[in-house]
Amino acid sequence: MSQAHQLVAQGKQADLMAAYNVLAHVTAINVILLKPHGVVTFEFPHLLQLVQNNHYDTIYHEHFSYLSLIALKHIFAANGLSVFDVEPLPTHGGSLRVFAQRRDSSHHATTERVQNILKQEMQAGLLETSFYQHFQSAADRVKDDFLRFLLTAKEQDKTVVGYGAAAKGNTLLNYAGIRSDLIAFVCDRNPAKQGKYLPGNRIAIVDESQIKAAHPDYVVILPWNIKSEIMSQLAYIREWEGQFVTAVPHLEVLK
Repeated sequence: MSQAHQLVAQGKQADLMAAYNVLAHVTAINVILLKPHGVVTFEFPHLLQLVQNNHYDTIYHEHFSYLSLIALKHIFAANGLSVFDVEPLPTHGGSLRVFAQRRDSSHHATTERVQNILKQEMQAGLLETSFYQHFQSAADRVKDDFLRFLLTAKEQDKTVVGYGAAAKGNTLLNYAGIRSDLIAFVCDRNPAKQGKYLPGNRIAIVDESQIKAAHPDYVVILPWNIKSEIMSQLAYIREWEGQFVTAVPHLEVLK
């Protein structure tokens, strides 16, 4: 018997269950701890935005699934749940926050936003193979453009470093085959990562003081989803005419 079943047997159930950015890490999605009139809310990167905006660096080995509202409705139905509301969010380049209740409950009326998102997904063709056929070529364009930029910078004796030792960035760097000859190091504020290396490409992870010491010409923002925050934090690179760069969803040099 699972721990969830044990809790139910002890009369312990929840009025509210919240799970943000964890669905992709779960192989078997089910909800059994919810009270009859309880609410469960999930937040996850939206498959529609992921494919349309070429966020291929969100795909990595920790994730088992990438969800649409269409798919989640089927998963919830199999677990006796129904979606009554959904909220689009900008998180991770486009996410959905879904609210559901037990199927035998009518405590919450279904909002128009549910049908609007479902209609948007259907019109985009999420159930058609053609919707996904250009994803590989779009990812290759990102890789090729980024490599060309880095090779040109190297030829011009420009210094390029990275910021943010996160999964998104490491997926990009390894897919493009980038090593420390093109990106000297990657900075991260997390002390647990400093003094180590990014897996696969072996680029050193250092603290932010190395940016101030090196005066790089370019800082590649690897977690592009929080680029505004990082640009504000590292605004001092403009003192030596440093520039920010993002590679996803397309190459952009931010002056």
